Amino acid sequence: MKGKAMATMREEMFFAVSPLMIFPQTLGKFRVYIRQAGNFVLYAAENEQFSPRHRQKLHDAGVTEVYIRAEQRPDYDRYIEKHLPQILNDSGIPVEERAKVLYTAADAVVRDVFDTRLPKGLGKREYARVAGLVEKSLNFLAMDESLKRIAALASHDYSVHTHNVHVFVFTSAILNTMKADEYTQVQAGIGALLHDIGKTHIPGEILSKPGPLTPNERQVINTHPAKGMALCQEVPLTQTAAHCILMHHERMDGAGYPGGLTGELIPPYVRALAVADIYDALTTNRAYAEAMPPFMALRLMRDEMMDAIDPDAFKRLVMILSGANMV
Repeated sequence: MKGKAMATMREEMFFAVSPLMIFPQTLGKFRVYIRQAGNFVLYAAENEQFSPRHRQKLHDAGVTEVYIRAEQRPDYDRYIEKHLPQILNDSGIPVEERAKVLYTAADAVVRDVFDTRLPKGLGKREYARVAGLVEKSLNFLAMDESLKRIAALASHDYSVHTHNVHVFVFTSAILNTMKADEYTQVQAGIGALLHDIGKTHIPGEILSKPGPLTPNERQVINTHPAKGMALCQEVPLTQTAAHCILMHHERMDGAGYPGGLTGELIPPYVRALAVADIYDALTTNRAYAEAMPPFMALRLMRDEMMDAIDPDAFKRLVMILSGANMV
């Protein structure tokens, strides 16, 4: 029993990543380990260039996961933030490989949401369902233009890119409780992954401003849904995905933008995404506000936003976060 506890402790000292996420010709300020006979063995040292030879050796040995020490997680996260955009933007790398890298990076964010922001009771089955939807959604985006758009967003503001993936997870959970068909969930997922893509054309100093926005700055921010649609002209979006990009800031009481739509004029999948978008923004550290605990965010939404958001979608999110068996 003692030996099993020690093994568990050792495992908690490391986290697993795909070898695809250790990019050739780049330097990482973290050590890379492989697992052999239950032990973690050093494979690449800090600031050692991870070459194509490294990756080929792993592939030939059938290694599908490498490991990094838990205390070096911040260094690894900064490494991904720095290098993912240039990998996605590199036309010299086949589209299929870049798409696989994007899926692997998104899957890591989904895992983090399940580990830290959703009830433990959802378990592996629900994670597998959402991961499958992410994969199907990204299959629609496995083209050079789409990957470059996402690369531009990740490069412009990586936190916006991870926010898009968070919103995908919460939207998927809400739509699943609504018994939405898979097509709608996949297409709304594409919309979620791209919903803030227009922020690549918003100045960084406005996106990261630590204080309140001026009226003029607010007007600039409010252009990002329309700019997102313009940026996606060369991406073959369905109407469902396009609605999510253009309408995610519309509000039930007509106070949203860009169209001031009300109630039933906003499709149900967009209303679900809007609730997910607000919740994730409130529970994530932003330049102008610290993250709220989940219960405070939900209470704020209930007390101050119920005229603006879909009450049914909100109720479903509350039930999901409470661990109710709805998904």
